Amino acid sequence: MTTAELAATGVDPIVLEIVQGTLASIEKEVEDAIGRTSRSPMIRDAHDYRAGIHDAKLRKLTGRSYSALVHPVARDFPLDTMQPGDVFFHNDVYLSEGGIGHLPDLCVTVPVFHASAGEQPRVVAFVQAFGHHDDIGGCVPGSMPSGARSVFEEGLMVPPIKLWDRGVPNQAALTIMTRNSRMPESLAGDLDAECSACLMGSRRLSELFDRYGVATVEACFDAIVSNNTDTYRREILPKIPDGTYVWEDYAEHDGVDAPKLHRQRITLTKEGGDTDRARLVIDFTGTSPQAKGPINHCGDYADGNFLKKWLAPILRNLADTPERMAELDVNEGIVDLIEMRFPDKGTLLTPVFPAPTNARTFVILRLLGVLAGVLAKATNGRMPADQETIRYTGVYGTRADGSSYLMREVLGGGSGGRYYSDGEDTIHVVPDSRNLPTEFTESRFPFRVEKLGLATDSGGPGQYRGGLGYDKWIRMLEDASFMSIADRSILACWGVNGGRAGAPFRVTIDPGGPDERELEGLVDDEPIRAGQVVRIRTTGGGGWGDPLERDPDLVRRDVQWGKVSRDGARDDYGVVVTGSDDDPQVDGDATDALRARLREERGQPSAFFDRGPGYAQLDPDGRAFPEVDVL
Repeated sequence: MTTAELAATGVDPIVLEIVQGTLASIEKEVEDAIGRTSRSPMIRDAHDYRAGIHDAKLRKLTGRSYSALVHPVARDFPLDTMQPGDVFFHNDVYLSEGGIGHLPDLCVTVPVFHASAGEQPRVVAFVQAFGHHDDIGGCVPGSMPSGARSVFEEGLMVPPIKLWDRGVPNQAALTIMTRNSRMPESLAGDLDAECSACLMGSRRLSELFDRYGVATVEACFDAIVSNNTDTYRREILPKIPDGTYVWEDYAEHDGVDAPKLHRQRITLTKEGGDTDRARLVIDFTGTSPQAKGPINHCGDYADGNFLKKWLAPILRNLADTPERMAELDVNEGIVDLIEMRFPDKGTLLTPVFPAPTNARTFVILRLLGVLAGVLAKATNGRMPADQETIRYTGVYGTRADGSSYLMREVLGGGSGGRYYSDGEDTIHVVPDSRNLPTEFTESRFPFRVEKLGLATDSGGPGQYRGGLGYDKWIRMLEDASFMSIADRSILACWGVNGGRAGAPFRVTIDPGGPDERELEGLVDDEPIRAGQVVRIRTTGGGGWGDPLERDPDLVRRDVQWGKVSRDGARDDYGVVVTGSDDDPQVDGDATDALRARLREERGQPSAFFDRGPGYAQLDPDGRAFPEVDVL
């Protein structure tokens, strides 16, 4: 929105800047408070939680990261019945309007009130937080049973309730929730931290209304949303040529059936050119039927409101520069630019209650890649290659005193190479999230971390290499059970525009020992004996561009840094590296000859995407790639 357009609305641009900055500051303060006062490793240390600020129209105003929705709370508790000091709670996937994906994500919502002179206080905004908690009941520790066939196996479902009534906690509800958890103290502490932080945020936000008045602040809210709409319509949508484009990708297993291709398809239509009528239509027709196991996601509620804001950050890759990309937020303004069309009930994105959903990350993370892939087809490869940067691994057992322990970690992986840069190593899709500190885990749980580094050769080869995944070794000091909720153990992260796929997820028990074995990505209770090692190698991002076009000196650097082996340099990049490990050198003549031979042997690629060897294992016809991979 230009200065003239702002002036026409009566919004002072300086006040708008102050209001927008204050919202971001409050959101960050709420998240910091949760991180400092929570109890569980998943919240306190791994930072697997998010906060958001919404207005009385239920619009998300902040764009630092995704958040849940206020819609289910407002649906069940009309705004005019809410009172200062109320705190609302829910985690019911099917009653969350699509904002909660699985039961361990507990959501707290606090209304913000303001009273004008002579009037009763009314709701003017909401502060909300949701995070992934250690355990909410169900048939396995951690509440993510890989073989679940219904949501009833996954834990305690709580529809929107009033957890605090005018400042008084509902002790009965809290007792029910903690009684159902294997980690009651952590659950109680985390909920207290989230409620207190959101109440603090509501006070901060109320002060903003006191300072500028309701009319001014609400006008700023309107401007914040409309500015976001205008920015994407002006800077991003014109980069996509008008037309219709189709692509698909797959989850590989659901924990119940044998591995197969669980399809997620997007038919993207861009229309309106670079006018104020420009918009995107995202049609999910062709998505596979809902799975028996827990990889389903309830995406079709509230017209796909949550899913629009979840997918929209992918569009930022079309910004003019990486610096501009980093400046772009995603708030409710993106919603009017996207129409979503869902298939009938009974698919991976439109499951029918009580279909299980605890591993829905397999679908919603894959959809990020499907949107990136279909945009890559539309823009001649301007999008990054694929990444799979979240999976849950952990160990659990019983201590000598009879108490239970559970250590779960959300390990990242490598991001995809881009048309201007390599991918990043060991990143996480959740902003500010991190791996658990070794010092903390070794002092609290019965294992020793023997190695934590980068997984050599895991990044997809390309002119711009995919980022590397983790290589983590833990040695159990007591008998325990291992768990894993992970995808991409067969299907790798795809490369694009000549780039090749990254290495898939791998878990090896007792590597090099008499009981060495590889695990699938979905495991609930794999026994590990004291003294045995668990080796976890997370996914590498896909490569972008022809690896034989990569600067040989960059390959030499990667070898020196341990990111690429000498064999990988030769076989994947056609670069012959000589010299010592401390001072590797490129043999230029040998490299030129090898690259010429490799180009002749491979010929021209048939597909625009490289999925690695795993796709042919699962394709019913044994094909190397589907038809949609061809431009």
